[in-house]
Amino acid sequence: MTSVESNVRAEAAPPRRGEASCAWCGRPVDEGGTGRRRRYCRRSCRQRAYEQRRSLRMQDLPEGTVVLTENESADLMDRMFQLRCACEDLATAIAEGESADELGMMSADLVAAARRAERLR
Repeated sequence: MTSVESNVRAEAAPPRRGEASCAWCGRPVDEGGTGRRRRYCRRSCRQRAYEQRRSLRMQDLPEGTVVLTENESADLMDRMFQLRCACEDLATAIAEGESADELGMMSADLVAAARRAERLR
């Protein structure tokens, strides 16, 4: 490959900004190549977040306060427990010398558990 071809390829593929998740629902956010990063996956999520911020201001709660129902809190704690268990399982498998294939499957499970855990609602 010539240096001209490598320069063309480098210019053709914009740099990845990383995966972002919606600040309201936790779904992946489609980020454009340029401009300000999006915080919400849909307009409805942006609207719900606005309504929550407005409601918090009316109740004299500090900015940045997150209000969860009892069920949402319990669900979040369950997902965090699943994440911790997946981490412990992977650490045990590494210590016991499991095969690379098994460790690969376990790490994929760990990533899936982490993605579920980071979803707030």
